[in-house]
Amino acid sequence: MKLRRLLTVTKKEIIHIRRDKASLIMAFVAPIMMLLLFGFAVNTDVNQVKLAVYDGSMTYESRELIRKFDNSSYFKVSEMLASPDHVEAYIDQGVVKVGLVIPPDYLKELKKGKTAEIQVLVDGSDPTIARTAMSYSVILANNYSIKIKELSAEKSGRLAASAPGVSAKPLVLYNPTLESSKFNVPGVMGLILQNITIILTAFAMVRERERGTIEQLIMTPVTSLELIIGKLIPYVFIGMYDYLIILILSYFLFGVVVKGSLVLLILLGFFFLIGALAMGMLISTVARSQLQAMQAAMLFLLPSVLLSGFMFPREAMPDIVYAISSTFPITYFLVILRGIIVKGVGLAHLSNATVMLVIIIAAIILITMKKFKKTLD
Repeated sequence: MKLRRLLTVTKKEIIHIRRDKASLIMAFVAPIMMLLLFGFAVNTDVNQVKLAVYDGSMTYESRELIRKFDNSSYFKVSEMLASPDHVEAYIDQGVVKVGLVIPPDYLKELKKGKTAEIQVLVDGSDPTIARTAMSYSVILANNYSIKIKELSAEKSGRLAASAPGVSAKPLVLYNPTLESSKFNVPGVMGLILQNITIILTAFAMVRERERGTIEQLIMTPVTSLELIIGKLIPYVFIGMYDYLIILILSYFLFGVVVKGSLVLLILLGFFFLIGALAMGMLISTVARSQLQAMQAAMLFLLPSVLLSGFMFPREAMPDIVYAISSTFPITYFLVILRGIIVKGVGLAHLSNATVMLVIIIAAIILITMKKFKKTLD
């Protein structure tokens, strides 16, 4: 083995790597980006969970209890609502994960020397947040109850054990048994639909370019739009087959029942599929080789998996990471899947997620159509 020949080959490879910008990005930029994103996003601690509150008592004592929840690191009061029904509606819509309901007779029960009960409504479609919220709400109520008992005992001179207190009664909405499969399986449906379609279509145009058949397509009278749609149609059928087979197998293997409208679930799934196909085609038009297409697909897919709320609660993410996660279509599609499958809610309760999904997918389609040019360049 000659050192000169070895160094010559090494120099040649370095020149090749310098010319391959995609590989340079993967080698030097991607690790830093992944570390910064995932270092903050991969967090199972649940803090600052959005809390909707109905204060039926409207007294100093009830406001003091609300401040106790809001000043903790576990909850953040985001909405003060006019009725318990509004609290449940906000949980249906996914605006908040937890609701606090203080009854009108809250102060009366305390003055009678009885234990005042408050209700904590918890969204059970996310077992991780639900378990944490239930535990923290009971702990906060117990601590506050001890404080009330001690103050009451000092004033009345009786034992603290017989003094009035506060008791939190958690109520889990949807998935009351907190089965993880009912949370994970709908998420897996969305990820499978996204990952398979994006990877398949990412290779579509690149394959034509590498085989040299793209020149034949360019010489035909087919327009750019016709070429894109024509190449996507087979993948639409493949994606819908995958989507339907996943729904069927999820029912028979994991017992996941669609509580909401199956038609709505399929329609919104079809629309999400179009967006995933457009994203794959966008990658295909940018990449110059199948290796670059795979690299670009992974740069998109890996963050979308970890930041979408599939594995880790988005509530625990810093604001900037939360904002980045809001740009992925899968983030909103997971909300739709879990809303229809687990909660059984309709389009009215999923309007925010649906609108955001439509806007992002429309933007992807427009960028893809603008980027694609039926030329050799």
